[in-house]
Order: sequence, then structure tokens, then C-alpha cells
Amino acid sequence: MCGIVGYVGDEQALPILLDGLSRLEYRGYDSAGVAVVDGEIQVVRKAGKLGALEKELAPMQVPGHTGIGHTRWATHGGPTDRNAHPHRDCTGRIALIHNGIIENFLELREELERSGHTLASDTDTEAIAHLVEAAFDGDLVAAVRVALKRLDGAFSLAVVSADEPGLVVAAKRTNPLIVGKGVHGTLLASDPPALLPYTRDMVHLHDDQVVEIRADGFTITTLDGEPAEGEAIHVDWDLQAAEKSGYEHFMLKEIYEQPEAVADTLRGRALGGRLMLDELRMEEAEIRDVDKVFVVACGTSYHAGLVAKYAIEHWTRLPVEIELASEFRYRDPVLDRDTLVIAVSQSGETIDTLEAVRYAKEQRAKLMSVVNVVGSSIARESDAVLYTHAGPEIAVASTKAFTTQMVALKLMALYLAQVRATLYPGEIAEIVREMSRLPGLIRQTLATRDQVREIARDIKDHNDVLFMGRHVGYPVALEGALKLKEISYVHAEGYAAGELKHGPIALVEEGVPVVVVATQCHVYPKVLSNIQEVKARGAHVIAVATEGDEEVGGFADSVIFVPRTHELLTPELVTIPLQTLAYEVAVMRGCDVDQPRNLAKSVTVE
Repeated sequence: MCGIVGYVGDEQALPILLDGLSRLEYRGYDSAGVAVVDGEIQVVRKAGKLGALEKELAPMQVPGHTGIGHTRWATHGGPTDRNAHPHRDCTGRIALIHNGIIENFLELREELERSGHTLASDTDTEAIAHLVEAAFDGDLVAAVRVALKRLDGAFSLAVVSADEPGLVVAAKRTNPLIVGKGVHGTLLASDPPALLPYTRDMVHLHDDQVVEIRADGFTITTLDGEPAEGEAIHVDWDLQAAEKSGYEHFMLKEIYEQPEAVADTLRGRALGGRLMLDELRMEEAEIRDVDKVFVVACGTSYHAGLVAKYAIEHWTRLPVEIELASEFRYRDPVLDRDTLVIAVSQSGETIDTLEAVRYAKEQRAKLMSVVNVVGSSIARESDAVLYTHAGPEIAVASTKAFTTQMVALKLMALYLAQVRATLYPGEIAEIVREMSRLPGLIRQTLATRDQVREIARDIKDHNDVLFMGRHVGYPVALEGALKLKEISYVHAEGYAAGELKHGPIALVEEGVPVVVVATQCHVYPKVLSNIQEVKARGAHVIAVATEGDEEVGGFADSVIFVPRTHELLTPELVTIPLQTLAYEVAVMRGCDVDQPRNLAKSVTVE
């Protein structure tokens, strides 16, 4: 997730910009850059970590009291020098940094190129700089307002002009942006840590607000230029807490980031009523020839693949096999040119999944991938890519990566259905509309946390917890068990509910917690029967059910309700209370939530 810093004041801007960027490194990034105004605009940017930028700057003189800085998490265009921010206009006298995704950037880019503009990067961001240039007549604020009204999507951005030194113009929609006045100048940033050395009194901008920062303070207005106010806050956190936005742990912060992460994954996927992938290096005719699908992944991503199996088979009528990537190439799977292999990996560097991808390529299979990191190894090896746009995930236990992977895989399933004409366009549009409700529904589901905390008190001292579900509830049960075991060190297992009586029910005794995914679906009556089976043997049943269900409460000891949605979309909601349950149990047991023992975030050795 990109980091933004801006400064206008009495001090030299460059050291303040670099300090601010260093305090935002925890957000994750793949390139960095600065723009400093001193008569002209001097822009320096570099792929890699902040140290690479500092090395580039070391022999240079970059004076000036106005500037902007950026750390980039790649979305459009790979992590290269030319795609790093800040981006300039044709004249070189306007520079801009941006966090977010511009949905209509292709349309804007084509329009700008037709009118004579030359764009030098692959990013969506650069188009904004040229829009500002096209509207600029000496008034930077007015030009920014004109440009902003052309944008569809999410943004927080900051702009400087060589013609108006001493001014940074910034604005936001969806993505965060804060401003603050220090002793020696005024600052803006995407997160509080960048401002903490200079002030603890800050103002959060609201959506579609514009802020002008100058050395003596800042002014907030609407897009139409009317006076406006942001939300004033006083930050008394230390730096580490500020990095977590006041949350106790990164995992909890990332759980609460899921509405925005899912919204970003969905954003810009439909153009002219048709779904699009981020990168497509194969013809649609090749996709229509596919006769079998393999999904390869590890850990949490494997569970996302299991959820996807139901959607792909239902919407495309293609047979789907879900494979643990670590086993895939060693069992000699049958692949050919008409086989589609879908690789799922948060980092795009998971070694087992990468090796599975390379094996599939050797067998001439077609390759699609769902990854979070633009330009990662798996993305480069694939014929088509769909990025989750979840931003960096700091906690080892995956939360927002899981929800965004499920969403992305279902978008990919709908894309396959679109190309193969197994669903009518209206059917696809209706499902996409229901998916667009997910961010709001997830936000509602997060409100169950207090109830989940009380349930956690009941089970925190148990040594064994069972999870069960049917249909799409089964892989969510597997993921719920994985979350609990990996961060709280409680032995937990997930089962297909119908399989309990084939052996695992022997583990059920008086008081054993059994968490059941019992949302409304075509197998709901069977789930109720499974609940009664474990309840009759003394289980303490915790059910996750659909709002309005008046039946399940007669069988379960506790019920957590989630909003109603399409049956194949329920996993994105059910997983929320299971994540928070694992989190609360781990906290109560005194475990290291963000860095559980023996685990690493990205597994890059076999």
C-alpha cells in the first residue's frame, strides 16, 4: 500500500520527506521517489527499497522547502524506475504522487495521447499528472479540481508545480490522507507515523476534499471549492502503535482493513459490461478450448482455492481439481495444452507454488494466477494475472489476503464463464452487483467482535477445537481451524460435516467446542442434522448462521449471525468471525499474534 508524504516550510524538504518515508516502510513497497521544488522540480525515483533511493540521492544537491515523497506498492505497471512515483507532466513543471486505483485510466490515457500528450510509464497515476497539465493556467488548485472530477476510482494524491512554489495541493477519495501543522512547516501523509516527529495534532480529510498546504498552515475545501473541515484527531500513540493505526496488533488492523481490500480487488474489473483481467497474454479462443482446471496453492491460499472450486464448476461447468502445490509436480499430474492451471499466492514468490507453475509450463498447460504483488515471479510466469490489490500484509497469519483471494478467484471464474458463454451476461452482471455489496457486508460482520470475544473466553482453555461445514462452508471451516492453531497454538481441525461420523466424531466428548458453519444454503438441513449429532455427544456448539435464521438457535449454544448474500459469497462473511475468534483466543492466551512461533510470512524454500 503506497505511502505519501508532503512538506512545505522553513526547513529543507528532502530530509523531512525521507524521514517520513522511512516511517511508512512498514506499509510495504517496491519503489520510492521524491520531488522537490526549487525554481524547477527535481524528481528522483528508484525501484527497490528506500536505501536504493538514498544511494541515488547521496551525491546530489536537492535544495528546496517544498516537496512530496512516495513509496509505491505496484498496481498498474511493474516495480521499475519508470513506474516509480512521482510522475511528471509533459512540461516537467508538475509532479504528482498517488495512492489508489483509477478505474478509467485507460480511457483517460487514450484521450490524452490523442490530444498530444506523451506518457512515459505504465501506471494509472501518470494520466492524472497530464490531466492537471491540460487544465493548468497558473492556478494549481483549480487545475487539480478539474482533473479530480474526471477520475473514477480511489485516490489520495499530492501535486506540486514549479510555477507555484510553497504550495502542495492534495485530495482524497477512499484512501486515507492526513495533514498537520508543525513548528517549522505543514505536512501531509497517508498515515500518522510520518507526522509524529513534528506534531501530534492532525486532521483526517474526508472523501472528495481538497487541501492546500503552505508553510503557515492548510486550507480544506470541497471539490467545488466550498470551505470544508476534516476530522481533527490528537495522536498519543507511540510510533509502533501509530504504524498499526492504534490497533493492538497488525493482524487486527488487517482484519479491519478487509472491507477496503475487497473493494480494491473489485474496483475497475468491468469495462463496458465485460470483466477484465489485469494482464492477459492469451487469446480468448485458447480459453474456450480449456477442458480441465487445476488450482494450485499452499496454506490459506489452498483454502481459497477450495472455495473457488465450487464457483468455477458451478459457473463454467469445467471439472476442477484443487492441488497442494507442494505435492503437485511430484505426483505426475496429467496436463496438456487444454489444461488451465490457476496458481494462488499472496506474495507471488511462494516456492512450492512457483515450482508447480514452472512444471505446468513445461507440460504446455495454460497458466493464470491470482497474486497480490505486481511483477512477482508467479505473475511473470503466467499467461494471465488477476491482482488482489490487498496491499501488504504484515501479520504472518493471513486474513485480508484470504478474503481478497476468494473474491479474485470468483471474478476469474466469472471471466471464464463470460468467455465460454456458460452464463448469460445478465447473470454475470447480477453476481458482480452482489459482490459489490461485500465490502459493506464485511463491515457489518466486523461488528460481531464483542460477541466473538465472549465466546473466546469460553474456549481459550480448551486443548482441542473442531470446525465443520458443508459445501463452501467446508473450506472456511478448514481456514478457521488453521487460524486458531497457528496463532493460539490450540489443536484445531476442520472437517466436512458429513465426514464427522466416519471417524472424527470419536473426538467429541462433553464440553468440546465445535464451531459450525451453518449459513443458509441448499444443504442447510443436513448441517442442522450434523449439529444435532455432535450436540448429542456433549459438544459445545458455536454456529455461524445467516441473519434471520430462527431455527439454528435451538441447537447451538452460541450463534454468530452474518448478513445474507449469494450462497457462493458467504465464505467472505463467515471467515470474519472465525478470524476474530482466533485472534481473541491468541490474545487471551498471551501468544505472539503477529509473529507466531516457527512460521514465516512467505515460504521461499521447499
